[in-house]
Amino acid sequence: MFKWYVIQVMSGQEKKVKKALEENLEKSGMKEQIIEVLVPTENVSEVKKGQHRITEKKIWPGYILIKMHFTEESWAYVKDTSGVLDFLGGEKPTSLSDNEVANILQELEEKKKGVVQKHKIEIGDTVKITEGVFVNFLGTVVEVFHDKGRLSVLVSIFGRDTRVDDLEFWQVEKVSQE
Repeated sequence: MFKWYVIQVMSGQEKKVKKALEENLEKSGMKEQIIEVLVPTENVSEVKKGQHRITEKKIWPGYILIKMHFTEESWAYVKDTSGVLDFLGGEKPTSLSDNEVANILQELEEKKKGVVQKHKIEIGDTVKITEGVFVNFLGTVVEVFHDKGRLSVLVSIFGRDTRVDDLEFWQVEKVSQE
């Protein structure tokens, strides 16, 4: 019976491990044991230095999913693959439930449909300025230009509201309102 398992791999080597697992299936006799290896990713839109880019981002860095028939041989094959640290669950890995798998696959399908904004800053959000002249000031976002990667913030200086324009997303961090 095929079940989904989570494998912990060296961070940054998810695709390399996936490729190694898939390429050696036939010659190691594991083609009947392992039917799918998945690195969950999403496309993220970001602006750096005025350049608009879409990059692929791993949803769970350091982890990949594998659909396999769990036997001593398949377990050893996966564990002995370069870059694999361990199965989630250690010596006695537990498979994901059908419900968990359905939710994960549905979430991945939804993320494939669109591009996620890397910076989820909206008008009205409270942010802390982390770079520049107004470092450590708290302010309220009054304008957001996602296409340019910039925003404007209203900060209070000596009791007066002052608008700080042309801040880049990386120059601020969102302050959670709890």
